[in-house]
This record gives sequence, structure tokens and C-alpha cells, in this order.
Amino acid sequence: MVDPIRRTDKGIAIDVLVVPNASSSEVVGLHGDRIKVRIACPPERGRANTELLATLTAAVGIKRAVVVSGRTTRWKTVELLGADLDLVHDALIGR
Repeated sequence: MVDPIRRTDKGIAIDVLVVPNASSSEVVGLHGDRIKVRIACPPERGRANTELLATLTAAVGIKRAVVVSGRTTRWKTVELLGADLDLVHDALIGR
């Protein structure tokens, strides 16, 4: 199985599966080869992407993240800028 969390030149890349219109925004954990994240926003006008980034940065305790691929799909890659690999693993999947 491919690890959904990996080191990049700028920080840490995470492959995520986004579930919009949830009752609350939260990181669910490992789901196949992605990190499942529930978002309490509809997928319109970038609102779900904004909430996804806010949810991930809060979970990991960093300030900056960007969607690097999959802006209009449920399957995205997000880059956490300046993050530590071990910290991200612990925060998102508890390893």
C-alpha cells in the first residue's frame, strides 16, 4: 500500500479523500491509500477546499497549506508547508 503522507521539498504532501456536507469538519483517518476528511461545507465556490485546509492545518498545528491537485474532485493532494513528517503522521493517523 502507498503511504498517503510523504515528504516534499516544501513540506509534507497528503493524499486526501474529502467528504463534503458532513455534520462537522474532522479528520477521520486512514481510508485505503488516502486520509479521509469530513468537511461541513458544500463543494461550491471553493468553500470545501478552504474548510479542508483549515481542518488540516488545525489538526497538525501549522499555519499554511495548499491544494496542489484535485481542486474540483473529492480526491486531492494537499501540501502542508513547513510541516514535520512525524508530527503529521501522529496527528492524522496516529503512528
